[in-house]
Amino acid sequence: MSLRHVAERAGVSIKTVSNVVNGFQHVAPATRERVQAALDELNYRPNLAARQLRSSRTGLIALAVPEIDSPYFAELARHVVRAAEARGWTVLVDQTDGLADRERLVMDGIRSHLIDGLIFSPLASGREELLTRRDSTAMVLLGERVFDGPVDHVAIDNVAAARTAVEHLLGLGRRRVAAIGEQRRESAGTARLRARGYAEALRANDIEPNRALVRFTDSYHRADGAVAMADLLDSGITPDAVFCFNDLMALGALRALAERGVRVPDDVAVVGFDDIEDGRFSTPSLTTIRPDKQAIASRAVDLLAGRLDGSDAEGPHEVEAPFELVVRESTVGGR
Repeated sequence: MSLRHVAERAGVSIKTVSNVVNGFQHVAPATRERVQAALDELNYRPNLAARQLRSSRTGLIALAVPEIDSPYFAELARHVVRAAEARGWTVLVDQTDGLADRERLVMDGIRSHLIDGLIFSPLASGREELLTRRDSTAMVLLGERVFDGPVDHVAIDNVAAARTAVEHLLGLGRRRVAAIGEQRRESAGTARLRARGYAEALRANDIEPNRALVRFTDSYHRADGAVAMADLLDSGITPDAVFCFNDLMALGALRALAERGVRVPDDVAVVGFDDIEDGRFSTPSLTTIRPDKQAIASRAVDLLAGRLDGSDAEGPHEVEAPFELVVRESTVGGR
């Protein structure tokens, strides 16, 4: 079915049909209605491939994250998809597993012929890798791996957010505040920033950080939190509060505490980070830091759009999204 067939059915020129299909405003209402009726009767569908060839755009962007099955990235991806849909874009989601070679494939444009732009949350790749990338596809970074890099970047203030979480615990009278989630990898930007906020909050309250209350983890999964929490309970220095660097580890910590008969929050208060949906339904429900995932996604999509349509020639931009502390039962009980 072509524009010619629609034009013949509506009794107008092919140019008029094209104007209606492309949303041009200068078409008389009666004519637009007649053309639209013909389009509906003939079940006309525009040739998107031809349109994309003319505009040299595909209407596709990519979102590359370390773990698709991570609740945080799954929820973030949903917001990216919604923000992209508002611009008529489709999102392709890729998983890198945080591996350097897979991240390099993403950055070097193995799919650049398919996509107009990329939103990328790296773990293994840093500023040097970004500076040497061979592809010129527009890119926006998420996460804590690279700041002040060569492309636009959206993140929250992780130091301030971690400090807020620990200050909440200290404000409840807790003094032996443990931390779960430090990492030894050089690329562990998230862990480094949250550990810094943890230490700053303690020192601001005249408490010297105690390394015996800090647990390192290889990853940020539920099992990591459960193992670390059990190790803390076995250490002989029982904490009265725990700040977990993400909600999944906090859920694992809650499980370990329950198995040992430790009451939350009576004996040990627990705070997480990310505000994933699971934490709202855990027993007890989880106090957490809530990054504004919708704002992160919408700002990333807006920045990408500015690069693609040429309306933003400045930058690169460092954009800080908001966060808030959400207080639930794991720190204040059922009141």
